Order: sequence, then C-alpha cells, then structure tokens
Amino acid sequence: MGHKVLNVTKNEIESQHIHHQQVGVSFAMMGTLLGGTFLICSFISPIFYGAEVKQLLAMMAAVLLGLPVIIHAIKGALQKHMHMDELVALAIIAAFATGDYTAAAVVSFFLLLSEIIETRTALGARAAIESLIKLTPTQAALVNSDGSEKQINVSALSQGDIIRVRPGDNVAADGEIVKGLSSINEATITGESLPADKVPGMQVFAGTSNLTGVLDIKVTRVGGETTLGKVQSLILQAEHTKIPIMRIIDRYVKWYIPTILMISAIIWFFTKDVNRAIGALVVSCPCALILATPTAMVAALSASARLGILIKKVADLELAGRITAMVFDKTGTITTGQLYVTKLTPADGVKAAELLRAAASAEQMSKHPAARALQLVAREANLVLSSAEEFSETLGKGVEAIVDGAKIAVGREMFLQESGTDTSVVADPKLQEEQGFSTLYVACDGKCIGWIGMQDKTRPEARQAIDELGEVGIKRFTMLTGDREEVAKRVAAEMGCTEVKAHCLPQDKLAVVEQIKGDGHIVAVVGDGINDAPALASGDLGIAMGAAGSDVAINSASIALMNNDLKKLPFLIKLSRKTRRVINQNLLFGILFIILGVSASAIGWLPLIYAAVLHFVGSLVVVFNSARLVRCGEELTPHSETAV
Repeated sequence: MGHKVLNVTKNEIESQHIHHQQVGVSFAMMGTLLGGTFLICSFISPIFYGAEVKQLLAMMAAVLLGLPVIIHAIKGALQKHMHMDELVALAIIAAFATGDYTAAAVVSFFLLLSEIIETRTALGARAAIESLIKLTPTQAALVNSDGSEKQINVSALSQGDIIRVRPGDNVAADGEIVKGLSSINEATITGESLPADKVPGMQVFAGTSNLTGVLDIKVTRVGGETTLGKVQSLILQAEHTKIPIMRIIDRYVKWYIPTILMISAIIWFFTKDVNRAIGALVVSCPCALILATPTAMVAALSASARLGILIKKVADLELAGRITAMVFDKTGTITTGQLYVTKLTPADGVKAAELLRAAASAEQMSKHPAARALQLVAREANLVLSSAEEFSETLGKGVEAIVDGAKIAVGREMFLQESGTDTSVVADPKLQEEQGFSTLYVACDGKCIGWIGMQDKTRPEARQAIDELGEVGIKRFTMLTGDREEVAKRVAAEMGCTEVKAHCLPQDKLAVVEQIKGDGHIVAVVGDGINDAPALASGDLGIAMGAAGSDVAINSASIALMNNDLKKLPFLIKLSRKTRRVINQNLLFGILFIILGVSASAIGWLPLIYAAVLHFVGSLVVVFNSARLVRCGEELTPHSETAV
C-alpha cells in the first residue's frame, strides 16, 4: 500500500512541478512584454517628447529586462553551472555602463524572448507527460460483493477490486475483464488508432478509453505500476539521458566562455569600438548550438511515443540508425504465437468433420493453444460440439474425455501409443512435417481416427517489414527458434531471413548473438521479452514486441514496441537516421552562425541591436528545424472514425 501511495505521490509531484514551471514562464512573459512596451515607447517618444524621455524609458526597459538575465547568470556562476547567457549578461552590463540603454534593452528583450520559447518548447514535451497523468481518472466505480457501486478515489484501489467502466469513461487501472463486451481505444498505450474489441478474460490498460459497452474489470495493477505509469516514468527518464555528442559538448563548454571573452577583448583592442566587442559577445551566445540536440531528441521521442515505441534512453534511439544485423525470435515475434489448424487427415471410413468434432469437443476444457485452434476452426465450420465429461489433461502430451459415450483421446503420437492405440492405420504425418506441421493424433475408444496438422502462422506484415529493413541497409537477418528444423526453415524461407537456427535454448540464442557481434555487426535483437531476456540484453539494441502490460518485456529491452506491428522497426531506423541528420544540420548551423556572427561584429557589419535580433532568429531556426521530426510516422497512423 505504501508503494502505491508513493507512486501516486510521484505523479502529483511531477504534475505540480510542471504547473510551477508554467506559472514561472507566464510571469517571465509578462515581465518581458512590459519591458518590451517600455522599449517600444522609447523609440516613438521623440515624436512627442524630448531625448530625455527616450533615455529614461530605454533605461527603465534595460533595467526591467536586463536584471533577470544578470541575476540568472550570477546564480549560474555561483552554482558552477554555466548557462552560456553569462556572455549576454556581460554584454548587457557593458552596454548599460557605456550609456547605450537602448542596446542593453534590445539585447535583453531578445534573449528573454528566445529563452521563453526554449522553455515553452521543453514544457510542451512535459505537458504531454502531464496529459498522460490526466488520462487516468481520479474516481472509479467500485463494485461491491452485492453488486452495488461505490465511487472511490483511484488511489484507494487495490489488486483484486472489481471496477465498472461505462461507455465514454477512461479505465482507471490495469486489469482483466470479468464481465461485458466492448471496444477500447488503446492508442495512448499501443499507438494503434483502431479500437480493440474486448471480451471477458482479456487485458485492459489504465488511461485507455471505453467506447461501446459496460465492463466489469478486476484490478491487477494500480498507480505507477500500471503500463501507463511505466510509460510515463520511462519517457521522463529518457528525456534526462544524453547521447555521446551531448556529453562532448558538456565536456568542452567550460572552455567556450573564456575563449569568446578573449576574442571579444581582441576585437576591442584592435578596433577601439566597444559596440563591436559587445556585439561579438551577444552573437556568440550558443543557444542554437545548445538547442541543436535536445530539441531534436524531444521531437523524436514524441513521434515514437505516438506510435507506441517506448525508448528508454536517447542513446538507444541514436544507436538504432547504425544497426547492421537483426536477430528475430520466431514464436510471438515473426509468427503470431497462435496455432491454426491447417490440415485434417482422417482414417479410412472417417469424415473430416467427424474427426474435427471429436477433437474439438474433447479439448473444450483445455486452455492449450492447440485447444483454442480446434475451437476456432470448429466454430468456423459451424459444428455443434458435444459436452466433454471426465476430462483429464496430461501436460505436454494430450487430453482425454468422454464425448457422446465414447472415450476420445487427443495428443502426441507417444501419448496415444502409451494407452495402446495403434497410430499406423493413418497416413504417416512425418512426410507432411517437412512443410512445418505440428501434429495431433485423435483416437476414439482406443482406435486412431486420424491426425490434425497445425501451424503457427507468420504475421501478415512481417515479410514487408523485413524487406523494408533490407532497403534501409540491414545486411544480415537471423531467425532463432526452439522449434523443429522443418518448421524453422519454412518460416525463414517465407520471411527471407538469411540465416536460421533451430532447437535453440536461451543460452544458444545468446551464443548466436555474441557470434554475430564478433563478426563486426551492430546487432538488434527482436523478441517477445518472455524467454528472450538473455538475448535481448546481449544485443547492442534489444527490442521487445508486444510490451503493453508485460513487465518482462518493458524491463528486458532497450526499446519496447507496445504492439506487435513489425512495420515499426524500419520506421524506428529511419527516425533515428533522420534525427541524426537534423542534429547535424542544427550543429552545423549553430557553428556557422557563431563564426559568421563574430566575424561580422569584428569588421563592423553587425550592429549590436541586429546581433540581438540574429541571436533570437538563430534559436528559432533550430527549434523549428527540430520540430519537423514530430510529424514523422504520420503515414503509419491511419485516420479512422470510431463509433462511440
């Protein structure tokens, strides 16, 4: 309970922190606008009044606008945390000391304006986090044991509680549906715009929206333990991480200010023009350079989160663009992880429908994937199943039940042979297993009546995704599976994988990944995060599929796909490379901006006021260039109308 309260408190603290920052930005904007008003009045005052009034208004503007900049610079210097606006603070003081109040006010105004835009951009990303917090309602309808409802705070929910969610309401906690049918909009978690149909026994997530029916949900996770809470926490964590280029800038930043001060002093020494020296200080404040990487990364994280791609560290996003080899787990990654009936082979004198009806009736009580596959195909064939009595299941072997007075056994060949059933009376399925079939034998009263072939189907988008990965430069595709060689080869050929390894245990998968890395490749491992944790951890980049609701998947991988759409993989690589291009563009612009600006100031081509304007424009160019990344992947989110 204490852990739950702690998680709620963290969310509240984060929300309050964002609110306080927003209030601070509002006050800063008011002060900037007031100072800007005085500055504008100083320009137009000579029309109505004398030069004394102009000087007075300009001085008031310089004090009102320059004081916050100077105070901020002094605080940074005392805390040994350089913000780079120390250069502009020195320029403002120098301009004020020489009596050029208008220049001091203009410089201060544009610096404050650019800082407000920068802060507001960062708060925009934080506001998205706050919107995640707000997706979870504060109240929930708790269903009592007598069926009555009671409104309680979400923070008071516990595991095992039953809550009722009506159409139009957001789900208050992660849970399992115990009653009701509905469609759920899970875009906030999985990035899928189409609603998901839900039936009893299926998972739902906090923050998702119930569209059509009334649902009773058994709570499994609350507060920060929900999938939404983990997403929120990891996005915040990612924002505070750095890629190597950012660490390099931090390492050399302490040398930047002394260097610029020396250059400014040299300009003043040779030109004897203090305004040129001050202009060099203003234009060399490297806001564009500092903003180059963080703004691009925040925009890229926003684009990936919209599509249900959860990136733990921005360095992982940068690494994705350099991947040269990909290792896929088969079951649940390339394939759906669900068995489908693909062949019915009845014995002589037995109809295929009779074989299927007997097997599906006997398997009704089982939760094995093979049993679900039999139920599905029986429903599609409109077969009426009989009730199963005296049901028993031997794990890993098969089931037995009495159906219409006859003893039906369904399972592996060895399972039936152990009970004395002769399976040689039906066609040998081993010839078919080369095509990748898994087989179940069916016996009725000790007599084999046929066998049923099953396959785990590949995901419909898998081949397209692998083809696109090849187009973006991935050179090596390896598929690993614990399944039989025949099944593995069939799936690998269907997917276009260059290598395949069958009969793999977790330690074998780990060895394959290490071997590929040893060949000089940068390796991404893609798995479902359940039995692939060692391989995911050993790859240069671990990507977990279908991570919504899965603690193992979220914790074991560097990047988690909240749904099972493999088409997000080529998008991830393209996003990484586009982000790198944008960062390089921003850095190149920032460096050229400073070099040309300082040079122009030195030769007298850049008046002080114009230097302040250019500093502001430079920051805007970087912010807007990075903002282009936010729209990446819009083609992967089809717009569709959902019925409410």
